[in-house]
Amino acid sequence: MARLAARLRALAGVVIAAGVTCGAVPALAASAYALWGQPKYPPGFAHFDYVNPDAPKGGELRLVSNLRVSTFDKYNPFTLRGTAPAYLSSLMFDTLLTGSLDETGSGYGLLAEDVVVAPDRLSATFRLRPEARFHDGRPVLAADVKHSYDTLMGPHTSPAYKTLLADVAGMDVLGDRTVRYRFRLPNRELPLIVGGLPVFSRAWGAGKPFDQVVMDTPIGSGPYKIGTVRFGKDITYVRDPNYWARDLPVRRGTANFDRITVKIYKDNTARLEALKAGEFDLMRFFSAGDWARRVNGKRFDTGELVKAEFRHSLPTGFQSYVLNTRRQPLDDIRVREALGLAMDYEWMNRQMFYGAYQRVQGLFGNTACAAQGAPDADQLALLTPWKARLPPAVFGPAYQAPRTDGDRSLRDNLRQAQALLKSAGWQYRDGALRDAQGQPMVLEYLDSAETGARVVTPWIRNLEKLGIRLRFRPVDFALYQERLRKFDFDIISIAYGGTHNPGAEYADLFGSQAARTDDSGNFAGVSSPAVDALIARLGSASTQPDFLAACRALDRVISHSHVLIPQWSASTHRMVYNAWRLAHPAQMPPYATGEDWAIDTWWSR
Repeated sequence: MARLAARLRALAGVVIAAGVTCGAVPALAASAYALWGQPKYPPGFAHFDYVNPDAPKGGELRLVSNLRVSTFDKYNPFTLRGTAPAYLSSLMFDTLLTGSLDETGSGYGLLAEDVVVAPDRLSATFRLRPEARFHDGRPVLAADVKHSYDTLMGPHTSPAYKTLLADVAGMDVLGDRTVRYRFRLPNRELPLIVGGLPVFSRAWGAGKPFDQVVMDTPIGSGPYKIGTVRFGKDITYVRDPNYWARDLPVRRGTANFDRITVKIYKDNTARLEALKAGEFDLMRFFSAGDWARRVNGKRFDTGELVKAEFRHSLPTGFQSYVLNTRRQPLDDIRVREALGLAMDYEWMNRQMFYGAYQRVQGLFGNTACAAQGAPDADQLALLTPWKARLPPAVFGPAYQAPRTDGDRSLRDNLRQAQALLKSAGWQYRDGALRDAQGQPMVLEYLDSAETGARVVTPWIRNLEKLGIRLRFRPVDFALYQERLRKFDFDIISIAYGGTHNPGAEYADLFGSQAARTDDSGNFAGVSSPAVDALIARLGSASTQPDFLAACRALDRVISHSHVLIPQWSASTHRMVYNAWRLAHPAQMPPYATGEDWAIDTWWSR
């Protein structure tokens, strides 16, 4: 689950890095752009509103990994094999443009001092700051940007980059500090994507194939470098005292800790006990049970450790059970819908989650892209050409996850599921649900999480009432990753990150090409020309209404295809932190994730 959350942050996160020219015909250089309208911060702004510009530098932040597996076996975060340390990419590699945490779809120059998007939107030209430097003191030059792009498009990196950059025709070096990206079509999103790509030095692993650049210390230009490393125990990032961008408005008040140490623990129990023992300073909680019953002890009583919830305005994301439609019987939409009807979320939230969550309803919850009611004329114009290939429900009310409260009950849902299964050729006999050949329906839920069995057991019990056997198969994380790369599973659970500005990255999640590509993000195996067309429309939309019509139509198609069984989301970041060691700004910016806000803007007392 965490793998996809991190993946979507790494890929979709670049989309908030910047925007394009706001409808002006002349191609004028600018230091900031907005996807729609104007950026919040005007030229010459002093700092982002949510930082403390006078925050003291120094001290240490000790925390645990935000990844399910916190150990690591490489320093290269871009290659396919192995696991890189948590937070390495964001701490060590700057990008041409960077976003703020209190707005969406806007970006400001970081490595680039300005960007020019051509009037026809078929190219974007970036001019690098002359003061930009890598950790080894060498200047960041256009040749380094070119090298980074070519490497990410090469054979040794995740195929997600190729999907994300499929509409980039190429890149030209126009001078020592000027690069131009060329686009295959006028796509409003593409300048955002290329502006958010990591830039690394040509000297990093020079002379080696990129897949052999494993333990070579990365040469980036970000605020931190790798410090002390104790394999299997922790890694420390040290602040670069000569960080070239420390006085830029986009960096003022950030990167305040001299050291950031990421500790490694065997499991969730060990992490929680280590927190209570004072071994580290910050931990974000995803388990409602831990938060409600186990976050207590002497250090909480003294006020040293503080238990806090920070409300955010982030998209809900679409954490879901993912059904692999490459396999029978999951290739039948009726079977998939029936499986979803057997999940009793209201009971789980009441009995297991302490009422801490709300149900995920679609791809774009808590954003303007969420589909509501019946499709309007703009959505119908996009959907109608594909009507013969889409579920009829797409043209009705927006998807709502099955309920077991109010006027609905689990019994009602199971009866509906039985009818769907019968129409798909499945009959209950001899103690199991069987197809026409007498074969029982047996599915496997693949997981590596320690709490997976507890959470999935109520669903397993309800499926048994239909005669369906769902086997829980826990495996070690390395095997789990390998099976996901090869799509060797029936059902998995993924925490997809949300976004206010969906675009080309959704081709990796739901595009037809990605469905046929190992190690892509299209775990459900969605292969639909209608979906491909809608994803393409996200980037080619020339106005915000056109964009919203495309993302709302996409929401309808994916949701009503029942390839995802929606789970749950929280409206707050639940965090415990050491108040004796750490201080933070009074207000969390609305679009920040918990750990990233702390790493970026907190400081040491």
